[in-house]
Amino acid sequence: MAASRVKLKIGILQTDDVVPHLAEKYGEYPAMFQQLLSAANDDQKVDLTFQNYAVNAGIYPADIDEVNAYIITGSKSSVYDDVPWIIELAEFVRRLHSHKKKTVGICFGHQMVAQALGGETSLSSAGWSLGVKTTTPTGSNLLGTEPFNIIYSHKDQITKPVEGAVVLASTDTCPIAATSLGEHILTFQGHPEFYENYTSELYEFRRENYPPEIYQKAMDSFQDNVDQSLVAKMLIDFCLA
Repeated sequence: MAASRVKLKIGILQTDDVVPHLAEKYGEYPAMFQQLLSAANDDQKVDLTFQNYAVNAGIYPADIDEVNAYIITGSKSSVYDDVPWIIELAEFVRRLHSHKKKTVGICFGHQMVAQALGGETSLSSAGWSLGVKTTTPTGSNLLGTEPFNIIYSHKDQITKPVEGAVVLASTDTCPIAATSLGEHILTFQGHPEFYENYTSELYEFRRENYPPEIYQKAMDSFQDNVDQSLVAKMLIDFCLA
């Protein structure tokens, strides 16, 4: 008799909408995470399912335990914006923390965890951080010891981590590129769910927002390998641990 697969249901907290012409080609952000994690689950050892919650439209789970873990997506908004849905999300993050619910924060989600739990996020003095960047672990076992590449797209970054948080990694422009808190929170400033095709089109769409040299360096960086699968496996392992 075959062994039963481990079940993992992930709730994706959607904090932004993809611009329409790109959404038609690549889907919304929850679809990108589903693609990423499903591809990483290539041996099918995990019975992996998803539930999406558009928190930017005020949609939340009826019961915090209806999924095993949560992922907070990226967003063009800033976590310090004084708008109702961001304030409500910060309160939900505090609930997740108090319940020690497995939570993964990506980009905006990484910053939201810090902002909601007593850290600080602000505009980076380095300006825009774009493209494929080497992410260097600090030596924590959680991310291993070898540098890895993922795509970045941010202007805000954490300037003060949550009390008790461990800084797990850094990049050339972002000293706090990954964090953990207890055994239930893991966050990344980078975007493991972003692939070169979507990101290059996104950068082109937003090109007038970027200094020309930063834009060009980001576009050139797509010649480098990106370790999406490696990071995706880290996320699955973290949610199961």
